[in-house]
Amino acid sequence: ANSRSSVYCTDVARMIQAPIFHVNGDDPEACVRVARLAFEFRQAFKKDVVVDMVCYRRRGHNEGDDPSMTQPLMYALIDAKRSVRKLYTEALVGRGDISVEEAEQALRDYQAQLERVFVETRETTGSAGAGEAEPAPAPPETPARRRGPVTTAVSLEVLKQIAEAHVNPPTGFTVHPKLLSLMQRRAAMASAGGIDWAMGELFALGSLLLDGMPVRLAGQDTRRGTFAQRHAVLIDHRTGAEWAPLSHLGDGQARFYAYDSLLSEFAALGFEYGYSVARPEALVCWEAQFGDFANGAQSVVDEFISSSEQKWGQRSSVVLLLPHGYEGQGPDHSSARPERYLALAAEENMTIAMPSTPASYFHLLRREALAAVRRPVVVFTPKSMLRLKAATSTPEELTAGEFQPVIDDRGVTDPAAVTRVLLCAGKVYWDLLTERTARSDTSTAIVRVEQLYPLPVDQILAALSPYRGAELVWVQEEPANQGPWSFMALNLTEHLAGRKLVRVSRAASAATATGSHRAHEREQRAVVDAAFTR
Repeated sequence: ANSRSSVYCTDVARMIQAPIFHVNGDDPEACVRVARLAFEFRQAFKKDVVVDMVCYRRRGHNEGDDPSMTQPLMYALIDAKRSVRKLYTEALVGRGDISVEEAEQALRDYQAQLERVFVETRETTGSAGAGEAEPAPAPPETPARRRGPVTTAVSLEVLKQIAEAHVNPPTGFTVHPKLLSLMQRRAAMASAGGIDWAMGELFALGSLLLDGMPVRLAGQDTRRGTFAQRHAVLIDHRTGAEWAPLSHLGDGQARFYAYDSLLSEFAALGFEYGYSVARPEALVCWEAQFGDFANGAQSVVDEFISSSEQKWGQRSSVVLLLPHGYEGQGPDHSSARPERYLALAAEENMTIAMPSTPASYFHLLRREALAAVRRPVVVFTPKSMLRLKAATSTPEELTAGEFQPVIDDRGVTDPAAVTRVLLCAGKVYWDLLTERTARSDTSTAIVRVEQLYPLPVDQILAALSPYRGAELVWVQEEPANQGPWSFMALNLTEHLAGRKLVRVSRAASAATATGSHRAHEREQRAVVDAAFTR
């Protein structure tokens, strides 16, 4: 009672007008009746219903705990109570449903079953070494996985099929006037190019649906997109009816699920993790409204997503989409905390990536979804880059190639003239590229690390090999004590054969970003300048 001001713990459900059934936990038959009634209500009306079982806990938080030390009066009452089993047994015997002998035999049978399971469990766990677990089964075979090696490129016909679906609403469906031109532009992208981030994502999801893989996408305002960029589900401008183009790609496609989740990162991400475990044949994505908001679900990341396979042999392939980037929006809307996920990365327990183009993101999603062995994926997705024209992709980049963990500098014509190599990830690449163009700098190369973990050491070394005498600089928008820098300094430098890797970033900070837009602009300018002049 100290934790709330209401009479019942379930009173919070009244705000959504859910019916609430209170039932005595000492009456098993009443509990069964209420459970059936609640289930029938849920099935009939498709509405939430809550059951409040009024009962007590006989033990403390474990079997060896003695709660009477802190709750003596309550546990004096509980100790005096007869157990539910004894009360119900007496009721059954008293009304002649069973005899005393039958009750005693049922108890012996139940205890024998418990003992058998206990012995089997002890023998099973005792045969494995400490920390070992049975190998998790591979995901069920789907049409997408029957093709052998992972192919992430798709045909132009597939792109056109997905694009065409966005301009074929149901008969009588009125697309919002502001979205009509967007849908038309999206339809043209499959041929004319200029594929932006949102359409690159829809191409990836749509192609997986056509491959036979169910796709589930959930998060806060995810159907529209926090930045009004996705529009995976459109609302009829006049009737309020809904239309999801990816659900109407063609016969034989898999199901597409898109949901706007409640404003609870902990509950929402916990559910998506469990869903991904229970349905390994699907691509399950959870999106934070801003990457920072995943802070509220950190215990799910720590206890399950990053470590469940090592602890329990339980595999998840949940994908976390975390908007990340420094645009002067303040300390709670800038950083998805890459350093936290990188600190949890070991034994190839997950993939952590910060793609810089829609094509890179497209191939990443398809690679991870179609892999024979799937693990969690953390993708630091953009904000301002969602509409950056320089960061668009061509259809050819989707119909050929594959995900590149490292992208070398394709603009360098004379590697021998390069005296400095900037390594970076994500949106800051475009800031550096713009600055290099403005300076007419031909002595600086820029290498993008698209995959942060598992760290693609061989690919990084291959990209650096033409610039043997050049200075190596890691450039990031995040403060020095945040972002990928600490991970890179710890894990990359040992492979550089003595070459020094220096850092350019914001100064170390307790907060992720400044709250002043003017201060942000000064800091960003300083980072970009230092990358070329330090």
